[in-house]
Amino acid sequence: MEGSDVDETGAGPPEPGTEDLLRHHAPQVLGAVVRRYGHFDAAEDAVQEALLAAARQWPESGTPANPRGWLIRVASRRLTDRLRADEARERRERTAVRLEPRETRAAPSDDDTLTLLFLCCDPALAPAARVALTLRAVGGLTTAEIARAHLVPEATIAQRISRAKQKLKDHSFRPPGPGDRDARLAAVLQVLYLIFNEGYTATSGPALHRADLSREAIRLTRSVRRLLPHEGAVTGLLALMLLTEARSAARTGPLGELVPLDAQDRALWDSAAIAEGTALVEEALGQAPVGPYQLQAAIAALHDEAADAGDTDWPQILALYDLLVAGPAADPMAELGRVVALAMVDGPEAGLTELVALEPRLKNHHRLEAVRAHLLERTGATEAARRSYESAARHTLSLPERHYLLTRAARLAP
Repeated sequence: MEGSDVDETGAGPPEPGTEDLLRHHAPQVLGAVVRRYGHFDAAEDAVQEALLAAARQWPESGTPANPRGWLIRVASRRLTDRLRADEARERRERTAVRLEPRETRAAPSDDDTLTLLFLCCDPALAPAARVALTLRAVGGLTTAEIARAHLVPEATIAQRISRAKQKLKDHSFRPPGPGDRDARLAAVLQVLYLIFNEGYTATSGPALHRADLSREAIRLTRSVRRLLPHEGAVTGLLALMLLTEARSAARTGPLGELVPLDAQDRALWDSAAIAEGTALVEEALGQAPVGPYQLQAAIAALHDEAADAGDTDWPQILALYDLLVAGPAADPMAELGRVVALAMVDGPEAGLTELVALEPRLKNHHRLEAVRAHLLERTGATEAARRSYESAARHTLSLPERHYLLTRAARLAP
């Protein structure tokens, strides 16, 4: 059967990069197969079998003229064979008719990747399950790779993915309609943002930065933008990721220690990523409505465009934060960022006053204590600042952040 699949599609000369080609097509193929037949778990197994068949055959026989169509056809056959074998004899004929694949010579749509993202980010799933399922099904990471990235046991990630698939098992797999498309897209972008943030600043463990996660988030967001080039939130999120990731090389010192933004060697920043991100910010701000991702990207651009910390346009950053936190459902982390900007414009005392209102929402959060410590240090209240640095260190699970905070506290010791 596998040989006939190659012959039917038409094979060209062997091409390099088979692994990259399969990685590129895998989420689109899975999206197409699940959209047609449902059965997420079984469909994923069938797609994996098709990918293995391609990895064996293509280097010898040549890449098919329509690689994605080849993969969809093989996966569809594997899936229908499996489903037919699993069903009772009296239902077999009806199942065969229902599962008869569409004309596979028609080129599948790139929207299959987006459809798969929409499924993985179903609001019925817990956020942790959405992230794990997205990285597995769309990102192509193995369960072991996802577990290593999140510093949790592989069995935990496997359980999250298994439960997510079980919850989605009976869901009809159709793109969201006009009524819920925006809400589902917002869930997709939130998952991508969570993946990026966990990569850029790991919440726990010995490393500050997990480049594999942040780069995977950027790759997936680029894919979404190719499908939705006129969505301002998508453009803004990609810009935010690029402008933030551009600083990654300067965020740690020779021993892996954290280097704060104002002390970073800006010559180490990625100028190409900054240029691309800045251009995307300008584009995103013209794509109404302007939302949180566009505003955060604009703030990141102002930081990246400053030649040094002293040239940072803090009044403009504060104005953008004012827009970002407007409304009753403001993100407390955005409000904390606004406190820092306010302190840079109006002085540390103004920031400390604003910080009081945030305490109930960020009780015992290490970032609030770290900001408090920094502002107290600027006012000259060194003993209070030292206690806040130590408190922040106690509440973070990130070893580089803890080392940085304890180092700051030690500098203020009597």
